[in-house]
Amino acid sequence: MVELTLPKNSRVGTGKTHSKPDGATNTKTFNVYRWSPDDTENPRIDTYYVNLDDCGPMILDGLIKIKNEIDPTLTFRRSCREGICGSCAMNINGTNTLACTKGMDEVNGDINIYPLPHQPVVKDLVPDLTNFYAQYASIKPWMQTQTPPPPDRERLQSKEDREKLDGLYECILCACCSTSCPSYWWNSDRFLGPAILLQAYRWLADSRDENTGERLDNLEDPFRLYRCHTIMNCANTCPKGLNPAKAIAEIKKMMVERRG
Repeated sequence: MVELTLPKNSRVGTGKTHSKPDGATNTKTFNVYRWSPDDTENPRIDTYYVNLDDCGPMILDGLIKIKNEIDPTLTFRRSCREGICGSCAMNINGTNTLACTKGMDEVNGDINIYPLPHQPVVKDLVPDLTNFYAQYASIKPWMQTQTPPPPDRERLQSKEDREKLDGLYECILCACCSTSCPSYWWNSDRFLGPAILLQAYRWLADSRDENTGERLDNLEDPFRLYRCHTIMNCANTCPKGLNPAKAIAEIKKMMVERRG
């Protein structure tokens, strides 16, 4: 009989339940994943109660209130609070999204918060995205040209060519899509994932870039591009409403066309 043993620190236990704010009658329950590398304890779920009458409307507002007033040891990333930087990406009630743009009133019942899935955890709600950013660097995400720039003006493109970048340039690299993709879960060492491939297509679609052939060569690999199976988790979870799966399909189309 086969015996399977869960890896160390994989069992999530019940943590501390903090008391409700004195006199609060309108509260929201936050169940938050906690884990620290500084001790040998397994992960746990701590429970907090946030007074909605004395808090901003977004889930990030609730987390900041918890950290400021209830538990200063809680760790999470945040910066712009306007859905631009992608820092506060986390899994909220089973969906990867941004805590700063997700309203508490959008969640019925308790708010359950975990770090982005299938990534190493640095601490609490902070995932280790070292591999993610290394993959981003690997696609050389900047304009590459061979011809010298015009001496008296910037490189121009037509309105029609500019419109081809819509739905691509808005990506904020929050990693919500990549960490919702099963192919990326199992092959993140080789598959670039939806976020990075969308960024790759952003430069392939740019009429000013002159390195299309080398960019396609860089993606021509059984794993880097072709692990996408178009299950559309990426498009469903993107907090900016983008469609990485469509960008990946366009790259595959370019691969076929250049062989023809």
